[in-house]
Amino acid sequence: MFLSEITAGAKIREEEMIVCVAVVGHQNNPLYIQSFTDADDALKLHHIVHCSLDVVDERVNNPKKSGPTLNETFLGLLYPTENYKVYGYLTNTKVKFILVTTDLDVRDGDVRNFFRRFHAAYVDAVSNPFHVPGKKITSRTFADRVSTIVQSFGLSSAV
Repeated sequence: MFLSEITAGAKIREEEMIVCVAVVGHQNNPLYIQSFTDADDALKLHHIVHCSLDVVDERVNNPKKSGPTLNETFLGLLYPTENYKVYGYLTNTKVKFILVTTDLDVRDGDVRNFFRRFHAAYVDAVSNPFHVPGKKITSRTFADRVSTIVQSFGLSSAV
């Protein structure tokens, strides 16, 4: 009885969390985009990721108006839409990480933890001697690690 309730809760929680993650190069070229929804939503999510790059550029180029301090890599909430919230992270090499979630009550700490783990996975992937810098990330290990990070998103706050 309890197991079925937990499983049902996990499925509901999984459906309302991360729907897309992306790694975008310093020249705004997509290095990795993975959506975790139906194929119908994938194009819409790619559009949301593309639009978020304008917000990232605005925050980086105009730090006085809004956005992080010079040492802050977490850009926070880039913009909310009716169904999604979009968060950003900027590495010191100007590579951008974009997170799209349907959970409208997500905690900043959970998002920061996600980006910290995602950044570590990215560093491991591009440190591979067979990876060509600036090219798409095609590593199966990276994709598996991203899936694991996405599945565990927000679980620390649920316990």
